[in-house]
Amino acid sequence: MATFLHRIGHWAFRRRLTVLLLWVAVLAAVFLGAAGAAEAPDDTASLPGIESQEAFDLIDERFPGADAEGAEARIVFVAEDGGQVTSATNRAAIDTLVASVADGPQVAEATGPFEAKAVSEDASTAYATVTYRVAPDELTDASKDEVTRAVEQARDAGLTVEVGGSALETEPAQGLGEVLGIAVAAVVLLITFGSLAAAGLPLLTAVLGVGISLCAITALGSALGFSSTVGELAMMLGLAVGIDYSLFVVSRYREERARGQRPQEAAAVAVGTAGSAVVFAGLTVVIALLGLSVVGVPMLTKMGVGSAGAILVGVLISLTAVPALLGFWPDAVLSRRGREGVRSARTRGRWSRLSQGNRWSRRSRAAEADATATGAAGATPWGVRWARFVVRRPVPVLILTVVGLGALAMPALDLRMGMPGAEAKSTSTTERRAYDALADGFGPGFNGPLTVVVDVERAADPQAAVTAVADELAATEGIVSVSPPRFNKTEDAAILSAIPSTAPAGKQTQDLIHTLRGERPAVEAATGAEYKITGTTALNIDVARKMQDALVPYLAVVVGIAFLLLMLVFRSVLVPLKAALGYLLSVLASLGAIVLVFQQGHGAALFGVEETGPIMSTMPIFLVGIIFGLAMDYEVFLVSRIREAHIHGENPRQSVVSGFRHSAPVVGAAALIMMAVFGGFMTGGETMVKMVGFGLASAVFFDAFVVRMAFVPAVLALLGKAGWWLPRWADRLLPRVDVEGEALTRRTRGTGDAPGTTEDRASVSV
Repeated sequence: MATFLHRIGHWAFRRRLTVLLLWVAVLAAVFLGAAGAAEAPDDTASLPGIESQEAFDLIDERFPGADAEGAEARIVFVAEDGGQVTSATNRAAIDTLVASVADGPQVAEATGPFEAKAVSEDASTAYATVTYRVAPDELTDASKDEVTRAVEQARDAGLTVEVGGSALETEPAQGLGEVLGIAVAAVVLLITFGSLAAAGLPLLTAVLGVGISLCAITALGSALGFSSTVGELAMMLGLAVGIDYSLFVVSRYREERARGQRPQEAAAVAVGTAGSAVVFAGLTVVIALLGLSVVGVPMLTKMGVGSAGAILVGVLISLTAVPALLGFWPDAVLSRRGREGVRSARTRGRWSRLSQGNRWSRRSRAAEADATATGAAGATPWGVRWARFVVRRPVPVLILTVVGLGALAMPALDLRMGMPGAEAKSTSTTERRAYDALADGFGPGFNGPLTVVVDVERAADPQAAVTAVADELAATEGIVSVSPPRFNKTEDAAILSAIPSTAPAGKQTQDLIHTLRGERPAVEAATGAEYKITGTTALNIDVARKMQDALVPYLAVVVGIAFLLLMLVFRSVLVPLKAALGYLLSVLASLGAIVLVFQQGHGAALFGVEETGPIMSTMPIFLVGIIFGLAMDYEVFLVSRIREAHIHGENPRQSVVSGFRHSAPVVGAAALIMMAVFGGFMTGGETMVKMVGFGLASAVFFDAFVVRMAFVPAVLALLGKAGWWLPRWADRLLPRVDVEGEALTRRTRGTGDAPGTTEDRASVSV
């Protein structure tokens, strides 16, 4: 692997103009494809295998023309100053609004509160329901404007009017997002490298990769069903890993230059060593993302495929475009001190080769590495100081990290999954105010009605069967009321609406749905009718159950495949096992932190979370998949340097220190960049977006700065040589991939030359 990538690095450096022109051509091609592509499809809520989806499908089949997932607007009226909506003035204003809206385009039906008896007992609150023939994303601006104008007129008449439902759902306030992430990344890179060019190169290549990925997703959107959500996730991950992968290669290039390497060979060695780590780190991310197909949700599968493509583009760019750009400006990425030190390092390398009879000794290599690490000022890097501290006290450090992360993970035992609705929105939105007004006027369960579709095709008396089902529902504890049935034209199906007594996101509502479904076999046997329960509340509960059931199989598939991949890379059994255990600690701690803030409300005000509730159903799956892949980035890059030092003759504890000398600053910078990218999403106005940003940022922090910086070196120090043990049969079966570049070292020793070639000497000089 290292030798092959070394040749790629040489070729990309030498043919740098060709490489960059090829990437520009790829960008132009996918851009033209995106410009001429059909409009991307809307996000689909199709979730095969759950009852709520089966009920939606049945409604579409038996009630043609009435889209079960069509847009709906619920217009809520509240009389001001303790008045009543039934007063003559208020009633006239409400009737005018309903009549105006009913004539609007795309409206299927508009039902006023007085004909539907949708008035609260104290007559302080009422609501009108407007249903549309199309889905929310298909509503035209004219349809929305018609409702908005009618609402404003009713408000002018003295009523408090708010609008809930999916039809006029407001877009969440956009945060700084990627802009903030890129800005913080630039600052971190500048501080880490001390060079504008070194800071700008990873950003430039990451933006190139994201541009290619987004254009490709747009171009393929219609054919493969990629929605805008696929592009958003691909952009977030592509930006984060694209910066990180380029950062790894540039960092190794600077290190090789500081040792006296000429530019072309330094770029080739960087691609052969750090590039190998990038390849396998990228593979783990791809495995984690493609593993989303195990969940069985088409939308998640598409998001995984699209994001995996963005990761592969980032890997290819780091292996080719980065060395090509280094070829144009070989010294620009070096700091001023680095440029001054290159000549002395090269002189030191030549003297070492002469004094050792053209052989690189372990002593000269270690001395050169120390000189590179300490710099002109002779200060010991923080990574070295920290690693020495950990290997001297591995037991206390290990206990502290495990206990600390375990304590943070404890709230995860109280994890309750669901899909936050209007109750999680800001009180500045009309949806939230409509939600609160309905809850005050009609009860908390009114915002989460259950839709029951009854199939009476096989019933002897359809009318009696539906009446029996309605009576059974109404008699169930926790149901406040059941609406009269609405039959289809052929009268072989009917729809009922059941109002719970508890809030949509409450655990009592979840238990109620399970109770209703548990009573169903007896009712169906007695009536001959079959019925299914759906609606937004039931759908959210079903999705949460599906995600929960898929979590363990998904985790097993991803961790199992990645374990084999890491065993192949590190040729060890205990190192991949340690990586998996450390990852689980960081993910569980992050889940605990999410529950602590977004479900239990501790510190929620700091993040602008106005209402706590269940954790988004897809959050654990996303956290498990995405963070596993990103965590393996740090694992591969950090431990590969430790193993590289070990196979070059250092004892296990010293190899940990050597690995941290080179990797700790880069891993720390990469983690800060990822935290900035993910944390930028916390500046948005949507609670779910904040939850995603907080969860991913906290998981990166726990994994990079606690697990990889403390747990990993402590475990390796305790394991000693046993950490690198591999059974003989496995050693024979597993192919050798040489991530550490051992073959490159043997080749250069065999030729009696420093890692450099005649061709390299003809390249751009220092």
